[in-house]
Amino acid sequence: MADLLIVDDDKDFSGTLRMMLQSRGYNVEMEHETENILRRLDQRLPDALILDVMFPEDPFAGIELAKQVRGRYPKLPILMLTGVEQYFSLEEEGQDPSHLPVTDFLAKPVDFQEFSTKLDRLLGRPTVYTERT
Repeated sequence: MADLLIVDDDKDFSGTLRMMLQSRGYNVEMEHETENILRRLDQRLPDALILDVMFPEDPFAGIELAKQVRGRYPKLPILMLTGVEQYFSLEEEGQDPSHLPVTDFLAKPVDFQEFSTKLDRLLGRPTVYTERT
């Protein structure tokens, strides 16, 4: 199964997301700060990066990290999570790709089925999410 890295300062959210992803067979690691992420990626590159936009030290730290990651690892899929979706669009005509250098994004609160569908697409896998009752 794929290796994922979640970078989000919300420990409760990222812990819940981790449990859901592990139940689908993913190997998931978490970080709660953007500092030293590039060094960590140099040591072991995941199959996808799940990245929050806003961090306490800087409301746009996620975007800055995405730019750095994209510069170093241009093919690494990045799924950005944001509570401020209205400020971001990957589909604007004439959008400069360096402005928001991520593969896709998803608004918080996260719908797990939509999240799973996007993640499967980023990883080039058929969607296998089934809602448990």
